[in-house]
Amino acid sequence: MDATDVAAPAHAADATDAADAADAKTRITILVALAANIVIAVAKAIGGLLSGSPALLSEAAHSVADSTNEVFLLTALRRSRRPADRRHPFGYGKERYFWSLLAAVGIFVMGGCFSFYQGYHALATDNGEKPSGYAVGLVVLAVALVAEGSSLLRALHQLRKQKDSAKDPAVRTVVAEDSTAVLGVLLAMTGMVLHLITGEVAWEAGASFGIGLLLVFVAYRLGAEARVQLVGESVDPELRDRISALLDAQPEIDNVAQLLTMRLGMDSALIAARIDLVPGLDSEDIELICVRIKRSVVETWPEADHVFLDITEAPPEGGT
Repeated sequence: MDATDVAAPAHAADATDAADAADAKTRITILVALAANIVIAVAKAIGGLLSGSPALLSEAAHSVADSTNEVFLLTALRRSRRPADRRHPFGYGKERYFWSLLAAVGIFVMGGCFSFYQGYHALATDNGEKPSGYAVGLVVLAVALVAEGSSLLRALHQLRKQKDSAKDPAVRTVVAEDSTAVLGVLLAMTGMVLHLITGEVAWEAGASFGIGLLLVFVAYRLGAEARVQLVGESVDPELRDRISALLDAQPEIDNVAQLLTMRLGMDSALIAARIDLVPGLDSEDIELICVRIKRSVVETWPEADHVFLDITEAPPEGGT
């Protein structure tokens, strides 16, 4: 039986450099979103307090939640790249998914729940007074729309330019946050305008409830994605099939009895295969054969950096 791990070949350093470069671009995307959200959160909070607009205050909470989440994502980028050690022999790649889960919780608690509260509070305290100061609030939202839209375009640009960015929970979270922010601003503006026109605060309360529902939905989706990765998800079916085909094509392998895979991070995966070798192999050659096969897998797919082979049947030459 052989179950030794194979170290990544020298050319894997190129993959590491590429991953570091991708992280640098992701970090810029997050910093752009963070800067925009901090400025917007302050402006929305001031505008909301001056106008008393529940929809604008809901959007302020939304931006505060997004700002906090971007700090989580920056932490995820830094911690997920730590090298493996004795306590974590497979590295810290899953840190990205943990911090993405915290970001989802932040969106739900700070954004969604506060928006529901603002909607309820607006209906409960309505005294029929005509809203005032909404011109400033609408200007703030218009500026926020431009800023959030610019941040969203930056994130979408990275998705188009970098194929692997679609798998990065940090980039996906920024795209989800910015998309939700744009929709939230539009809902808030609609509620404020209808409140001004009709004098009915229910329109604005409805906008707050709508923002809350939107945030809860996004939080659920992001949390569900993070949960799948933290529990342990296999590699893409296409990649699994290609690895299986490569193993089947080896002349020394008679049968691939079982192939297990699991993603350990953005660019790290564990591959464990239970294989039957062809009869008649010399026992001294089996280890060399396994090393060659595993090295072939790693060289073909650098992300498959932990490869284990379990020999279930390999009788020596002359054996039965």
